Order: sequence, then C-alpha cells, then structure tokens
Amino acid sequence: MTRVLVVDDETAIRELVGMGLRYGGHEVAEAGTGREALESFRRDRPDLVVLDVMLPDLDGFETARRLRALDRSDLPTPVIFLTARDATGDKVEGLRLGGDDYVTKPFSVEELLARVDAVLRRVRPASGDRPVLGFADLTLDEASREVLRGGRRVELTATEYRLLHYLLLNARRVVTRQQILEAVWDYTFAGNASVLETYVSYLRHKLDDGEEPLIHTVRGVGYCLREARR
Repeated sequence: MTRVLVVDDETAIRELVGMGLRYGGHEVAEAGTGREALESFRRDRPDLVVLDVMLPDLDGFETARRLRALDRSDLPTPVIFLTARDATGDKVEGLRLGGDDYVTKPFSVEELLARVDAVLRRVRPASGDRPVLGFADLTLDEASREVLRGGRRVELTATEYRLLHYLLLNARRVVTRQQILEAVWDYTFAGNASVLETYVSYLRHKLDDGEEPLIHTVRGVGYCLREARR
C-alpha cells in the first residue's frame, strides 16, 4: 500500500482528497501547513505528496524546496501541486522545482486519483528484467536509476530522468514536443512549450558539461538524441 501525504490548509479539501485516496487503496497522511508537511515527511517518508501552493506559513513552492533538501534518496518522492493558481508561470515554477504534475482547483477527485496513479506508475520501476539503456557514452540503468555520461555520474530529478529515459528509448529518432509531453507528463500543456524547453535545457546542462552535445533541437518539430553530425 502506498502512503500519500496530502497538504492543504482547507480541512474540507484534505478530507475529500483523503477519502478518495483511501478508496483508491492508498494510505493517507494529512498536513495543514508547510511546516506540518515537513515534519510528517521526516517522520513517515511518504511515497507521494499532494501539495497545495497557497499555505498559511510556507507556500507550496518553498515547502517543495525544503522537501527536496530532506529527500536524499536516489528516487526522489514525487510531488503533485494542487492549487487554484493556473498561471503558466506558476506551472513552470512548480515543474522547475521537480514537481511531477500540477492540478488546478476546482478539480474532480477522479482526475486527481488518475494523476496520482499515473505518477506512481512512472516513478516506480516495473517488475521483471530491467535493462541498461545506452547511447554513445551515455547509460541509464533502469534498476538502480543510475545515469552515467562517460563514466561520470549524472544526478537527475525524477522528471529529468523520465525525459532522458524517453529520449533514450527513441535514440536517433526525431520526437515531437507533443509526443514528449504526453509520454513524460501524461498530459499536454496547451500552448506551453516553455515547460519542455526548460527541462531540455536542464538536461543538456547536466549531461554535456563540456562533452559533445547529444540532445539536438529539430526546428519546428521537436528533439532528437543523436551524436553530432560531422
């Protein structure tokens, strides 16, 4: 049974979300403030956090930053932001902090449950054989989630890892922005190419680090993982 920490200052929303999650087979812990969330996280280490952005003490973004600082595991605890703020800037900021999804109020409990299950499927390794994916001097071990570039370990957030995993599965193929958004986030950010561009920029910075670039932009289409043409 997975443990989900629900953080919202509105008791009615916490109870509604908690009831839906329990019905869906999850164990639930609740917190009404950012500091309560941090204490609960330290004590019980949940499998996923549903985090409201508008909290009375620390806002959700600052709470997420502190959660990431507490979480030293190879597989960071995923975070779904839950808020009434639907501005593109807020979404980009949440995802920049390593958020795995962003649900705006009002929302249906069914939609939130589907998002929770989708995120957990993405971050949990599938059972059975898990191969090592590789291209050029880049390797990704699906069992340990270790990424190496030329023997150098590359530390990635959960979202960066999923993006790289998808590009490796499609190495040498051009994949469109829409295909990447649907595969990595399970839904589309309508008209919001900046989210994807931001994560590609993060990934390039971490992978290249003075080495030959592997992620190439195909103007007007998307991206391709390949070696530089000579």
